[in-house]
Amino acid sequence: MPELPEVETIKTAIEQSIGNTNIIKVLINNKNLREKIPDDFADKVIGAGICGYDRRGKYIIIRLDNGYSIIWHLGMSGRVKISDKMPEAVKHDHVIFETEKGVIVYNDARRFGLMTYCKTEDLTHHRLFAKTGIEPFDKALTEDYLYQKLKNKKVSIKEALLDQSIITGIGNIYASEALFEAGILPTREAGSLSLAECKIIIEEVVNVLKKAIKAGGSTLRDYQKPDGSLGYFQNMHCVYNKTGQKCSGCTCNVNQTGGIRKIVLGGRSTFYCPVKQK
Repeated sequence: MPELPEVETIKTAIEQSIGNTNIIKVLINNKNLREKIPDDFADKVIGAGICGYDRRGKYIIIRLDNGYSIIWHLGMSGRVKISDKMPEAVKHDHVIFETEKGVIVYNDARRFGLMTYCKTEDLTHHRLFAKTGIEPFDKALTEDYLYQKLKNKKVSIKEALLDQSIITGIGNIYASEALFEAGILPTREAGSLSLAECKIIIEEVVNVLKKAIKAGGSTLRDYQKPDGSLGYFQNMHCVYNKTGQKCSGCTCNVNQTGGIRKIVLGGRSTFYCPVKQK
């Protein structure tokens, strides 16, 4: 699933390629995604002007000048294609936006994505966002906030970081990477972390996400950028998907330690160094 850096990369690519323009036509080839696309979706957006782009967690938000906003989640395998003119349709091209500055195509083989709309003034209270936590780059995300959220939790810190009601947008890859950089075991009980450790986690979450965004995200399986190129942060992973290998800056004997280990926490693959993370 595209995580925050991948979604940010795609949002920025659409913004830079299409920008603020008018939507001329919307073709919906398949309404049956994770949730059915509303029957009046096209009526709400055709003829409207795009006046801004935002990201909330793993959602892209396209603000329109008619008082509505498009809410878009890419699901597990969603891809976005941008072209100057209407391309030849291919399998799984579910939604096509034709604008005065180009065409945006949403392709999703697994159909776990979501596309809907709401009044822009109601975005904060929309059911998809009403229970989401603070954005990783929000100044309100402080060590005290995180400490208060974690202090009574018995789950592992890795599972807590994936809880979108605490911090929104952190996915499996970047939770593993941030915990490695913070030197904290993913199996640590969330409630056992000190205020100082919460500060370190926040710093490393932000650092890892910023590096990933700069690298265009991580290309694993289906993800690629709208221009067809691949993100390259996977080449910078320290622990994710590196079972048995040395971690970044490793000085220990891998034959003795077994190298990077893989476990499953909350149903998600988790990678860590048993020496550097405590």
